[in-house]
Amino acid sequence: MKAMLSTAAGGPDALEWTEMDDPSPKKGEVRIAVKAAGVNFPDTLIIQDLYQIKPPRPFAPGGEVSGVIEELGAGVDGWAVGDRVIAMTGFGGFVTKICVPARALLKMPDDMPFEEAACFIFTYGTSHHALKDRAALQSGETLLILGAAGGVGAAAIELGKAAGARVIAAVSSKDKATFCKDIGADETIIYPRDMDRDAQKLLSGDIKKMAGAGGVNVAYDAVGGDYAEPVIRSMAWAGRFLVVGFPAGIPKIPLNLPLLKSCQIVGVFWGASVHQDPTGHMRNMSELIDLYQQKLIRPRISASFPMADAAKALDLIADRKVLGKVVLTT
Repeated sequence: MKAMLSTAAGGPDALEWTEMDDPSPKKGEVRIAVKAAGVNFPDTLIIQDLYQIKPPRPFAPGGEVSGVIEELGAGVDGWAVGDRVIAMTGFGGFVTKICVPARALLKMPDDMPFEEAACFIFTYGTSHHALKDRAALQSGETLLILGAAGGVGAAAIELGKAAGARVIAAVSSKDKATFCKDIGADETIIYPRDMDRDAQKLLSGDIKKMAGAGGVNVAYDAVGGDYAEPVIRSMAWAGRFLVVGFPAGIPKIPLNLPLLKSCQIVGVFWGASVHQDPTGHMRNMSELIDLYQQKLIRPRISASFPMADAAKALDLIADRKVLGKVVLTT
């Protein structure tokens, strides 16, 4: 098998395309011949030791894969060699073969391509958990999404619309705004790359005008940094501000704002929630598969690379140039 290994902390160029022995599944595991692997922002962090999880080296990044079962470990029931599956791996997915616990598998719909399957769990799982479990988004509410053109943001647009919300997509360029409108956003706001105090006031004013007198009921913040405060200033009474990620830095929020708005600041740590509530996670996955089969959601893949070129994919993600998802194929 081949694996894209992180042998030392560093950027994408530090990864090494390595040949290894095929793994053997342990009790309760299956071995998957990987057909595709999704690329996500945490992959750019974990190789630099900047993520919450710090695996022992050498390790492969890659939190989600799709492929075909080629061997069953002892005690595995309900699965067969040849089954097409999706697996959340956390890390280790940038490989051509991988062993995963059978309990971590999700059966692929017959009409789902491997590329879309590999880009399904992480972004939709995060956004569904955020909007359903953490924000309890309701039909008719206004949802604002920061970083709406990225993987989790694009998923949040589709899920917000499926839930009956009015969706405002906030992005950093006209191309990203067009992309968001194409996948269902009702309105778009373009914010500057450099957010000084004047720009914060302008952004807050733009959001308030677009949201209307009621304000933003649910804010989905996948950007962080200086962008968070102007959004909280535009929140509705009893609104929910979702902390999803902070590629622009960890925000510093004046705590008088949630007091004055009587709004909540709600953390979204989807990876941990999967382990805390595995039953709820599988229920959410079943709901997402149903939405996919109803054609209400579909991963938007803007770039595909051979797995040996994983560094190029990670650079694209790190530069925040991605529309939707990036995938690696074997």
